[in-house]
Amino acid sequence: MSHLDDVKYRSAPKFYRGVARRRYIMSPNRRQFVQSVCAAGLVGLAGCGGGPSDDGNGNGNGGNGNGNGNGNGNGGNGNGNGNGNGGNGGEASDIGMVYATGGLGDGSFNDQAQQGLFDAEEDFNINSNESQPEEVAQFSTFQQQYAASSDPDYDLVCCIGFLQTDSLAETAPNYSDQNFMLVDSVVDEPNVANYTFAEHEGSFLVGQMAGTLTTQEFSAGAGSTSGDSTNVGFVGGVESDLIRKFEAGFTAGVKHASDDVDVITNYVGNFDDVAGGREAASAMYSSGADIVYHAAGNTGTGVFQAAQEAEKFAIGVDRDQSVTVSSYADVILASMVKRVDTAVYTSIENVVNDDHQGGSVNPLGLDDDGVDIVYGDQLGSEIPQGIKDDIATSRQSIIDGDISVPTDPGNA
Repeated sequence: MSHLDDVKYRSAPKFYRGVARRRYIMSPNRRQFVQSVCAAGLVGLAGCGGGPSDDGNGNGNGGNGNGNGNGNGNGGNGNGNGNGNGGNGGEASDIGMVYATGGLGDGSFNDQAQQGLFDAEEDFNINSNESQPEEVAQFSTFQQQYAASSDPDYDLVCCIGFLQTDSLAETAPNYSDQNFMLVDSVVDEPNVANYTFAEHEGSFLVGQMAGTLTTQEFSAGAGSTSGDSTNVGFVGGVESDLIRKFEAGFTAGVKHASDDVDVITNYVGNFDDVAGGREAASAMYSSGADIVYHAAGNTGTGVFQAAQEAEKFAIGVDRDQSVTVSSYADVILASMVKRVDTAVYTSIENVVNDDHQGGSVNPLGLDDDGVDIVYGDQLGSEIPQGIKDDIATSRQSIIDGDISVPTDPGNA
């Protein structure tokens, strides 16, 4: 089995300190999420002693043997859950998770972050509490509630997604004794460990695949290409420097495969707008695109729906979406995986070992297995081996520096 066919089953990247990886399909029963903003809101946060789930009269307990505890209740806006895992005994570390808007169950970015927490719960003695903000304005509330909490006193607050940057830039210096980690952006504070990814590198590979397949007659699962298409599509969530990196890499990969193929782009403006994603992708398929790549969180579900309706193809993001949203596996050619789980796990491991990497920026690219292409669970075996071999060559050329992938679509 080739490197690219086997990537979803490989052992951890070198960055990951040798812990064996596992592939999970998310269970909706693994966490019970509840509404949970402290009644005091943004005022009197110090009174929210148990963090975001405290107002719901719930708590997670652990630290002895393999015990588990769950707490839930009701409060204002957003979602939270407490969970405890006894681990291997000794004093447990308390972890707070603030997810990106769009929430869990996206089969993508947030679920991948939660996977890192799941893995850490299996390997370490930790208690966790999770929150799902419904809008950007709630990030500060949750960050500050975790930081102000004294029971428990959180050892680490994980902030998932670049939209938390501005809130964390205000929160972190005001809670200088609190450890934070941030995914997808950088806050230059000594108590924040930052994890960034080379999304453009992984996107180049799926772009090369799309640019090659759309110029050929190809049929697999529920989709097909016409062989004479001159465009493919990209659907983004919120337009930003980060999501433009996906677009830039994808466009560069398409152009590497064929100068005759153009990329149609549409930013929906939301990471949780399934109808908007479906509408954007449908317009692209109607314009002749055979393949659409999304970097749009749960909005991407609409892209998959449109692909099935048009009997065309789509490309997933962040996780192997042919597995995590398997009802669309018959149109998902591949996914650009982004190991957010590695970042979450590693940051928790560092805190457990009293080695928080505050002030650091940890970039993860192809060379670190932080991003990669994973071929679809159902369709991957149908993609010609010659195309996979060419992509594998490009992958190594990027690592070696022979191919420079732009981060700005204007340079693609």
